[in-house]
Amino acid sequence: MDDSTTGSTNEDTSGTNGARRSDATRTAILEAARERFATDGYERATIRAIAKDARIDPSMVMRYYGNKEGLFAAAVSHDLRLPDLGAVPRGEAGHALVSHFLSLWEEDEKLTAMLRVAVTNARGAERMQGIFRDQVLPVARRVCPDPEQAPARAALAVSQLLGMALTRYVLRLPPTVALAREEVVAWLGPTLQRYLTAPIP
Repeated sequence: MDDSTTGSTNEDTSGTNGARRSDATRTAILEAARERFATDGYERATIRAIAKDARIDPSMVMRYYGNKEGLFAAAVSHDLRLPDLGAVPRGEAGHALVSHFLSLWEEDEKLTAMLRVAVTNARGAERMQGIFRDQVLPVARRVCPDPEQAPARAALAVSQLLGMALTRYVLRLPPTVALAREEVVAWLGPTLQRYLTAPIP
């Protein structure tokens, strides 16, 4: 059973300074939550432990996210802001996706943390499956020659993207980390393009 508690807080969220403090608190909570969920899994992670990691009172976690399920949903939810492949020349879709995901991973560590959560517990995997279904698959349908093949094609493309993320940002394999951004795009772009648009073998 989760040992989360409720309570009041004296945090002043009025005005611009208060809004900034509120945003900083939310960020600290989510960062601590992703680390804790990745380390302990959903069942063992507690609101109290997450609050301690974030150096705040447990009541603050409850104030912003309600309960552990609400916190988990927020911690592993992300708008990928995927490009409109319909506006990209069809032969450049693969390169566009690789470039976009590299930018996402390198802007902050949120997606990397989400990947760590997803590979360590079933609930995290389910959330990532939802992101694939709701965000990635619709984009793939825009360029796939046969809509019925879009799920398989999109899954193959994601396998390359997540494999790169895992080896470059989580496992940090030296040869993968050493690749320049342009090299990653040059290697993976044609592979994603083939998965998305090439004739079925």
